[in-house]
Amino acid sequence: MKVHFIAIGGSAMHNLAIALCQKGITVTGSDDEIFDPAKSRLERYGLLPESFGWHPERITKDLDAVVLGMHARIDNPELLRAQELGVKIYSYPEYLYEQSKDKLRIVVGGSHGKTTTTAMILHVLAHCGIEADYMVGAQLKGFEVMVRLSNTAKVMVIEGDEYLTSPIDRRPKFHLYHPNVAIVTGIEWDHINVFPTFDIYREQFAKFIDLIEPYDGAPASCRQAGGTPALQGTLIYCDEDAEVHRVAVENQRTDIQKLPYRCPEHKVVDGVTMLGRTPLRIFGHHNLLNLTAARLACRQVGINDEQFDEAISTFEGASKRLELVKKNDTCAVYKDFAHAPSKLRATIHAMREQYPGRKLVACMELHTFSSLTQEFLQQYAHSMDEADVRYVYFSQHALQLKKLPPLDPQEVKKAFGGDVEVFTDSKEMIASVKQTCRQFSILNSPFSILMMSSGNFDGIDFAALANEIL
Repeated sequence: MKVHFIAIGGSAMHNLAIALCQKGITVTGSDDEIFDPAKSRLERYGLLPESFGWHPERITKDLDAVVLGMHARIDNPELLRAQELGVKIYSYPEYLYEQSKDKLRIVVGGSHGKTTTTAMILHVLAHCGIEADYMVGAQLKGFEVMVRLSNTAKVMVIEGDEYLTSPIDRRPKFHLYHPNVAIVTGIEWDHINVFPTFDIYREQFAKFIDLIEPYDGAPASCRQAGGTPALQGTLIYCDEDAEVHRVAVENQRTDIQKLPYRCPEHKVVDGVTMLGRTPLRIFGHHNLLNLTAARLACRQVGINDEQFDEAISTFEGASKRLELVKKNDTCAVYKDFAHAPSKLRATIHAMREQYPGRKLVACMELHTFSSLTQEFLQQYAHSMDEADVRYVYFSQHALQLKKLPPLDPQEVKKAFGGDVEVFTDSKEMIASVKQTCRQFSILNSPFSILMMSSGNFDGIDFAALANEIL
């Protein structure tokens, strides 16, 4: 079998290419630019294109499929050639579904918490010896790639993104997976370039629930978990989120089971979050919500609570999700993927709970299309108020790349409210962070630093920064 990838260098695309290569499929690909880590990883597997650019001559009738990435445009020469020859064209999520349509599909959707919840489920399944295929949006400890496809796994766990499928398919990705077990972690307006109103955005999750399917192929051990048949089709939803609650309750389906969840009782003892008698390596209200969703999903494949607790006690978190960079007795440096308003609030609150006696320096980068849009900025009002020191950074160059109008730093400051300092030069922001840390050190005041972005603050070396501060 031969599969060609158009825009193979994407984060998800190159992982799928590697997964198919590991499965024994002949894989080729093209892209106009590829950066690390995708570049070095593709090279390691012999999948890096010999030259960058689009080469329609690579599209031939003997291809079994073409996988089209979001980075490509609708007038891409290779796409046009594939259409001309009648080669079967799949989007990334379409191909994942084709590879998993005979498996029990657990799909994790939501505006936040998707990656961590998916990672938790995979960690527990691996700990319990249950083979699973998967697609997750971050590199996980103990997992070589972000996508796995096999002929033997009976379960597939998918992180369900609500963004668009491909340049020629404007449906949200998670609408194509047809979950047997669907999770909705939260609903908060995002991607306003695609969903111009919150009502339109919320409707995508209502459709996601409508797409839940029964599963007839579950082994007996999976069919009776928690007393309910998993093959019925299951919705697991965060009942603390008013919008999720609304979407779940308004859904009129009677052929699926609905499992609401809330944050479980817990306590922090000597800096360790305890779930009953189980010590956790993660912390924060939002992570405990994610954990509870993962627990309910794992019950659907026959894992009991005792097995789950034993496994989850060794879970250290997904990459860039409240990830500890370095710490000592008086300072801790964390980085987090947080970029939406609710994510900022949740992550800052988690740091407050974990280090209640410390000063907190919170740095946030406006990086996504939505966050750099004047209309959306108002959603950030008071989202960083729990931090003692609040820095916000954005790049004028990023605005140019996204073809957005310039932003006035004073307007950004006004939108956030509170005592927020706004930077358009990441080096200046880091210099201010270091100065603030020096002042705390002189006063013998313990402190923590939280770096939040879906980017990287224009190439900051987080490890080097942590070493210098500590």
